[in-house]
Amino acid sequence: MKKLINDPSTVVRDMLEGVVALSPSSTLLADENVVIRSGLPEARERKIAVLSGGGSGHEPAHAGYVGVGMLTAAVAGDVFTSPSTDAVLAGIKAVAGPAGALIIVKNYTGDRLNFGLAAELARADGIPVEIVVVADDVALKDTVPADRRRGIAGTVLVHKIAGAAAEQGLDLADVASIARAAAGNLSSMGVSLGSCTLPAVGKPGFVLADTEIEIGLGIHGEQGVRRMPIGTADELTALVLETVKADGRLKTGDRVALLVNGLGATPPMELAIVARSAIAFLERDGVVVERAWAGTFLSALDMPGFSLSLVQVDDATLALIDEPTDASAWPRGGKVNRQRVMPSVKTEKQAVVSLDRTAAGERLWKTSRSVAEALIAAEPSLTELDSVTGDGDLGASMVRGGQAVLNLDAQSFANVSGGLQAMGNAMRKAIGGSSGPFYATGLLCASRNLAGFDEPTARQMADAFVAAVQAISDLGGAKPGDRTMIDALYPAAKTFSDRIAAGASVAEAWSSAVDAGLRGVEATKSMKPRLGRASYLGDRALGHPDAGAAAVGVWLEAIRADIP
Repeated sequence: MKKLINDPSTVVRDMLEGVVALSPSSTLLADENVVIRSGLPEARERKIAVLSGGGSGHEPAHAGYVGVGMLTAAVAGDVFTSPSTDAVLAGIKAVAGPAGALIIVKNYTGDRLNFGLAAELARADGIPVEIVVVADDVALKDTVPADRRRGIAGTVLVHKIAGAAAEQGLDLADVASIARAAAGNLSSMGVSLGSCTLPAVGKPGFVLADTEIEIGLGIHGEQGVRRMPIGTADELTALVLETVKADGRLKTGDRVALLVNGLGATPPMELAIVARSAIAFLERDGVVVERAWAGTFLSALDMPGFSLSLVQVDDATLALIDEPTDASAWPRGGKVNRQRVMPSVKTEKQAVVSLDRTAAGERLWKTSRSVAEALIAAEPSLTELDSVTGDGDLGASMVRGGQAVLNLDAQSFANVSGGLQAMGNAMRKAIGGSSGPFYATGLLCASRNLAGFDEPTARQMADAFVAAVQAISDLGGAKPGDRTMIDALYPAAKTFSDRIAAGASVAEAWSSAVDAGLRGVEATKSMKPRLGRASYLGDRALGHPDAGAAAVGVWLEAIRADIP
């Protein structure tokens, strides 16, 4: 287990001390794990206090939602364990005045017992208390009665709505009624790609095969209601929303707020993709998405996966959601962009000059396809190499570049110069990072050097190759020995030029050039990198060939195989 903790037994207190250190609007009770709002007025002047909480491990819930307009206090138990009755009671007494307190509880036995008993004890002391139970997990619709479903991430939306209502100065009965209505209009469901690791346990709670996922998980590291093969983001999002529809809580014309929640180990990139899918699905079904957020709002430690929460809204509910709060974890905003794509700026098309294809252009077109297919086939090995000494994206980049070249039509290769230009522009548009500019620069330079030659001579081709390699070197600043693609390109270009000058045939000269380039690839194993991401590794890169040089070796070989 690799965790940034001090001691499993102090992890909750240490975490809460860090939370309040970063949030001037909150403070921590000295003798209980309760975070409360700073600057509360005297008890007799206080509005309705809104409390929630539960086991820790769900960060930023629940302490992150303490603030004006949201929670007045959050009570934290041990990881995935309900807080004690005494801790809850201490929280109620610390924040509630004569107006009373509303407690929002997720529907788990431990939480209901401890928060419920604390409420009774507070009432015995003269503090008015109402409890709202959230049971939003629609994955359990065919498993248990509705009132026994779990409470999961949609609880955060109830926090926001109830907290805003309390801040308006409404009485306890009205705030409780608004919170119960929100909970009744709430639906959530989660999908897990893997388990999580509890600090006190040190190993995952369950194990999934590489292609398996859990559907309908809880938030405490437990397994879901069923296991199935992984699908695309669109497929999994549709599965969740179809389940919500099947539960009878979503229909055309509904207005909703959407929470796309990460479970702890899901990166923002993937959550944004899920948000895209969810909004598109809902809009196609005629559902109006009034507000939407994507992020980690209620996690399950380091679990990979997501949940979707939908709450039906009207104008009054939407106004409460939009009320300001200084709770540190609430994302603000949430308005959905209705015009998400700007039309491309169209430029006037230049007239296309019809050219008869030259024999050299025809040969280049056929060779370009062999090169593209070779680079696509080499994706696994290039990805593995680049993962060792780079960021692991070279294989995918070469696949994009290769596919872009395959998409070029034969007319783009009317002659060699035109074909090289078309390839350069295709690579430039298809590949980001450094590979695209390098290949585009080399190809466009070679195209300029061969402009006007319908049937370039071997000497002209050799000169264009040398010029292209020099252009790449000038662009990136790499020289032979720096452990880059230049270490394969330079010896290949020089050998081809030298052999042509010595009277060798194109096939002989190119074969020698390929051998020289492959020796250059091999030599990079012992070179300390001086440029690129590999340079950050220093000696750790030794023993592995440079991935960019290896990619050059792939297409050098592909051309050799294509020369008659």
